[in-house]
Amino acid sequence: MAVPLGFFSALSTVETASFLRSSSVRLAGNVRMATFAGSAKAVTTTEPKKRKPRGIMKPRRVSPEMQAFLGGLPEIPRTQVLKFIWAHIKQHNLQDPEDKKVIICDEKLKKIFGGRDRVGFLEIAGLISPHFLK
Repeated sequence: MAVPLGFFSALSTVETASFLRSSSVRLAGNVRMATFAGSAKAVTTTEPKKRKPRGIMKPRRVSPEMQAFLGGLPEIPRTQVLKFIWAHIKQHNLQDPEDKKVIICDEKLKKIFGGRDRVGFLEIAGLISPHFLK
């Protein structure tokens, strides 16, 4: 029994069309490819809103001693203060040559670290906390 070729092409078209009607595939990020009855449309969703910085990323007022160290900045995030301090340490070669975990404080660092001569690098975050005003 011979079956005409048009029968199989019609059958596959019906199956494909029903599959395409119900499919929705997530491609990347905020773009969806939705297909309806054999036509493809790109649908973009709205961009997510950027949140305000929170926690250590939120700018806080700093004490006058910290302002003097930072060059007069009245508000700055904690993360940026740590970057300033580490840049100062590297620029002036203030790490102990025998133990790189120990910072040898110069006069600027002594003002913000409570007059201490040597500070462990893990102590820095705790020593700058009093300089952030509520």
